[in-house]
Amino acid sequence: MTTHTLSVPTGEVLRSTAAAASVFSQLSFGPGARIGIGEPAALRRHPHIVRFAEVEADLDLLIDRAIVAIADGEPIEDEILGHYVHIASLVRAVSFREGKLLEQAIERLAKANPNITVLTQSLKLPLVKAALEAVSGNDWSSLDGVKLDCDAPAKGSYTPDLIVINRARHTAYILDLKRSLASYGDTSRLEELKLKMMASAMVLPDWLYKNHKRMMVDTVEVAIVDGASRPSDHATGIWALSEIDELLEIDGVAACMAELRLRFGRRVQQLLEAEARKALGVKAAVALDAGHPSIMAGKPLIALNGSARSYEEEQAMTAPDEDDGHYELGCFDEDQDDEPEPVRIRVGFARRPRGH
Repeated sequence: MTTHTLSVPTGEVLRSTAAAASVFSQLSFGPGARIGIGEPAALRRHPHIVRFAEVEADLDLLIDRAIVAIADGEPIEDEILGHYVHIASLVRAVSFREGKLLEQAIERLAKANPNITVLTQSLKLPLVKAALEAVSGNDWSSLDGVKLDCDAPAKGSYTPDLIVINRARHTAYILDLKRSLASYGDTSRLEELKLKMMASAMVLPDWLYKNHKRMMVDTVEVAIVDGASRPSDHATGIWALSEIDELLEIDGVAACMAELRLRFGRRVQQLLEAEARKALGVKAAVALDAGHPSIMAGKPLIALNGSARSYEEEQAMTAPDEDDGHYELGCFDEDQDDEPEPVRIRVGFARRPRGH
């Protein structure tokens, strides 16, 4: 059995990216437009291909379901966020639902390759203690060919987002999809995730054979897929979503996923804008001042804190009376401009106050 992180021959990623860019540049975004994918023979890399027009209805349905799930959330009252809690709730829901949307879309697009089987349910892989010790104390490349019993003593479990099986190659891919790896930064969370994925890879062949109708693989590869398609690092298992064609061996998947994220982004922004207007009271303000001259002049007022007033009204309310001497500069003595006497400032670590 072979277990390693995913990699492609030198130069292949650039060709794949160029192909995706060429394909995506031909997409049409006009109202009601049918989106097609051109596939020059020189850029075709796989025998299977998927065109967005063929899956548009299915992907739009997935987007609709995700948006409904986001909007249906009931936020819990928060004293700090106040009436903005609905916006915060939507943002949190978007982060979760986008990841699920990517999983569902890849599962749908993978059907273009009859050799691919995508597992999405009941993927709880045991973290066998021997596997954890092996990947913690050894270089990943030195573990090639090591396979462990999935029923051995375990320390917790790991649930991947997808397990993709290429039956023609007898290869299994453990995929963890992230909407963006930007939030991971330089923290240890990413390394902990890789450790779990690699330990799971060592027991996956035995787990598949016992739990999925005697399915057999002789190669297991792991990959963390970045939905934001930032620069990848295949040597450490990081793949950009724009390179997904390589994993599924299907041309056009990356272009379809790019269009999916674009449409989902538009719907999410519309949802957030509507909620923001509601929180700011924009609609109420416009309805309240429908007959105001400034509205008729194309300058609607927004009530951020109480009733809306024009700039001139605010100036009139805050302007001082002519005979009010409070703002006269002459009331200050000249010696008040003298610099204060220096005072000794003590600095140091915080200590408990001394008793009185």
